[in-house]
Amino acid sequence: SHGIVVRFSSVIVFIGRYAAMVTIGDTAAIGAGAVAGALCRYQIGYVFTRRISNDTRLSSQSVWHTAGINVFGSFVLGAIAGLPSVAPTATKEGRANAFILSPRVRLLTGVGFCGSFTTFSTFSVDVVNMLSKGDTFRAFSYMAVNNLGGIIAAFAGLRAMGFVVKKFQ
Repeated sequence: SHGIVVRFSSVIVFIGRYAAMVTIGDTAAIGAGAVAGALCRYQIGYVFTRRISNDTRLSSQSVWHTAGINVFGSFVLGAIAGLPSVAPTATKEGRANAFILSPRVRLLTGVGFCGSFTTFSTFSVDVVNMLSKGDTFRAFSYMAVNNLGGIIAAFAGLRAMGFVVKKFQ
């Protein structure tokens, strides 16, 4: 059976015979990040859709904002992953590391914001629609940009944040 049980300080999610307990604070952080990410994605889509509808020459570009969102979100998540999440420690010069993400902020930004900002389901439907219209080259180009672009962007975000953290330690 599946279900959710809410206690005073935590939420217990049951999926079959497995259960996971998440604190109310973590649940709120994920939810707040998810709302912000979804609203950002919606607004970007809205702006691009309006611009495209006002210029018929751009009609073939209607799905590419999703690729941009996915690649940018991959960069952001890579940068988040590049931040340490342990207690600050003094460096050789005696300074504490200022680039620390608490586990809850990591949930808010990574799971919540990036999880709802990027969108694999929209990407998948876009590809299926392109293929069903016989637009094979466009579909494969779109897949390459989303997948390879996302992986390269995540790597770049991880490396960039690693450089920043190391530079200012």
